[in-house]
Amino acid sequence: MTETPPADADGEPTDDSERGRLAALTSGLTAGRAALYALLAGLVVFYLSPLEAGLMTAFKTTDAFTHTAPIAPPGPGGFTTEPWKTAFATLKSGLINSVILAVPAAALSALFGSLAAYGLTNLKWRGQVPIVLLFVAGIFIPYQAVLVPLSRFFAIVNTQQLLEPLWGLPLMEPYYASLVNLIITHTAYGIPLTMLLFRSYYKNFSTEMLEAARLDGATAYTIYRRIILPLSVPMFAVTLIYQFTQIWNDLLFALIIIPSGSGQAAVVTLKLNELTGGIVQTFNTQMAGAFVAAIPTLIVYVLFGDKFARGVAGQ
Repeated sequence: MTETPPADADGEPTDDSERGRLAALTSGLTAGRAALYALLAGLVVFYLSPLEAGLMTAFKTTDAFTHTAPIAPPGPGGFTTEPWKTAFATLKSGLINSVILAVPAAALSALFGSLAAYGLTNLKWRGQVPIVLLFVAGIFIPYQAVLVPLSRFFAIVNTQQLLEPLWGLPLMEPYYASLVNLIITHTAYGIPLTMLLFRSYYKNFSTEMLEAARLDGATAYTIYRRIILPLSVPMFAVTLIYQFTQIWNDLLFALIIIPSGSGQAAVVTLKLNELTGGIVQTFNTQMAGAFVAAIPTLIVYVLFGDKFARGVAGQ
């Protein structure tokens, strides 16, 4: 039975009760727990100090960066936002191209991965196991192994010529053909992993529920659209966030597939190279550019982080 703490005439806890509660809390703080808190605090400082140094550098003038420690804040007269303005002006077109690339590529790889997982998990047909093994093998193919075949494939298949009727439409530009090539590549490369994630998720679905739908006359497509797809929202959040981050940060495929690795179709990871500053290194502008390039992925995690956590936990 819980004892009621002593109270004064107005029913408020007395100083004795407050002191007792404080003593109980401090008595629970053992040496081991204090060491654990100190270790956690040290890890937080260790992992966040590079970010803090980068942020401080991005707000410093070149002279302040030279005469202060990277982790120290800019002193009087050393604060400036000019690196951020320069970085955003340089990366603006790359940010737009990366959005045009990452959003459809992430959505398509998640959708096709879901459809493949449904067909390989909740439908019964011969030859499923070899197909699953092929998908799993696709996860382990390194980027470097497909660079030459990819460059040869898109040298033979002229996407810009195939999509020529589209370039006359409003907001459509011929250089988008390079982004289409990247969307196709990232979609194909992402399907094996998304299929595996969806397959592990669909294995937990009730077979009785799906069998009841079949007995009611529902086709495979109807079951997917009416039952599987609505229940897949948590896993779609996981795959979309993961794929968006991977595609946004990709440099290798963009460097190979986009002609000359730059130009109008350059994505943000390629445009970062334009902030190097030539002979004189502008570290403040480079750090500002790195943060500008990372902002979209941070926004995605902040907005959908809870859904990502629930999807990973299978809730």
